[in-house]
Amino acid sequence: MYLSYWKLNEKPFENSPDPKFLYYSPQHEEGLARLIYVVREGKGAGLLTGTYGCGKTLLGNALYQELEKDIYRVAFLTNPRLDSVEMLRMIIHFLGGTNIPQRKSDILISLEEILKSNLRDGKKTVIVIDEAHAIEENSVFEEIRLLLNFQIENRFLLTLLILGQPELKNKIDSIKQLTQRIAMRYHLESLNQEETSSYIKHRLKIAGNDGDIFEDQTFNLIYERSGGIPRRINQICDIGLLTGMTHQLQKINVNIMKEAIETLER
Repeated sequence: MYLSYWKLNEKPFENSPDPKFLYYSPQHEEGLARLIYVVREGKGAGLLTGTYGCGKTLLGNALYQELEKDIYRVAFLTNPRLDSVEMLRMIIHFLGGTNIPQRKSDILISLEEILKSNLRDGKKTVIVIDEAHAIEENSVFEEIRLLLNFQIENRFLLTLLILGQPELKNKIDSIKQLTQRIAMRYHLESLNQEETSSYIKHRLKIAGNDGDIFEDQTFNLIYERSGGIPRRINQICDIGLLTGMTHQLQKINVNIMKEAIETLER
């Protein structure tokens, strides 16, 4: 609606996890580097936590883009509210399995065959479980732990990456056998004030605008109201662009941003 007005090629503040818009703050760069390290070195399991809206899923998608498609087979689970059998069946599905069995014992045999087949073909298997904090059944976490029992000559047949909100850490730590196999842990914090400003400018540039749509004073306000959480920054800036257009402004000032934010907080 406001793209032509602000001379943008696409919406800069959508909350879909598009790696093209990933802003590499120092911690996001570090987080991605650690995920890549765990996968490339076959470390077994990695844990990435962070507040809601801080970019965990986006980092997961960025990792997927980084991995060579002719080498890595990736199962990316985004709906963790499954029982243990459903989760295993979904993993097989995303790894390209067909005619998936119904019985759990047969499912495990099928999964092991896929993992061994990938290994024979020179492929590496990666399983990403996003929003894992939403897992309710302990049996699912136990099944996640047992996935790491798929080994040949002390070599993991898969790499497991578990992503979720901060409370996930306590759930993982309550399962001693699982936490012992977590080779990497990293926690994403919200952006600081300077990073918030850079984040906004970065997304506008990717969307096709090299100018200064937001006056400098607005960045402090956006940071204060968003807490530096990217998802919230996106919501505020999106409504700010719309409000600025309706007022026919050339630049968005603090007063307009306050008006825009009030519409979100009513």
